[in-house]
Amino acid sequence: MGIIEEIVIWVVQLMMDIIESSGYPGIVLLMTLEGMCLPIPSEVVLPFGGALASLGRMNITGDPLWDALLVGLAGTLGCTLGSVIAYYVGRKGGRPLIARYGRFLRLNEKHLDIAECWFRKYGDWAVFGSRLLPVVRTFISFPAGIARMPIKRFIALTTLGSLPWCLLLAYAGVLLGENWDSVEELYRPLEIVVAVGVVALAAYWLWRRRTARKACQLQA
Repeated sequence: MGIIEEIVIWVVQLMMDIIESSGYPGIVLLMTLEGMCLPIPSEVVLPFGGALASLGRMNITGDPLWDALLVGLAGTLGCTLGSVIAYYVGRKGGRPLIARYGRFLRLNEKHLDIAECWFRKYGDWAVFGSRLLPVVRTFISFPAGIARMPIKRFIALTTLGSLPWCLLLAYAGVLLGENWDSVEELYRPLEIVVAVGVVALAAYWLWRRRTARKACQLQA
């Protein structure tokens, strides 16, 4: 076993220990860290929480399904909290960081103006839709903050987009019970579909970005 695998196993075991010892607050904490773009996989946190609910070890309501619902809601709360933190990092540091270090990435104030204009036009869909996609779901908060998307709208769309994802993963844990870790097998047949979807989304984004850039340049 390589050192990378050992680190991954250690991190996963640490997350499970946090959930087992802290219950719902542990889920909120871990999902907050994930929303801040730290490498905490919701695909481990929520199915494990759902599995514990099915085994009566997250007992609040006395019904495993209702307890699993609470697991999903705790995950949604954590995701929203972490996303708000990332949003404010982008909002408070975005433009000065671009002004200071953007030349190393061949970015300037004009590029940022165009990006913000694009986000104002299509940001709602981007925030809501990305929450349903693996990986990219955690990174949308920074551009939303840089674009100064209204915080109330950002929170609402983040919550609405995160809720089905969190509930689905928690329920998957209920179905799998002690075999919760095999939830990864559910995603493997979808890898090609997700990859094609991401490529299509990227192509659509580039097309809309080009259209938005032209519109913003005309408005300038």
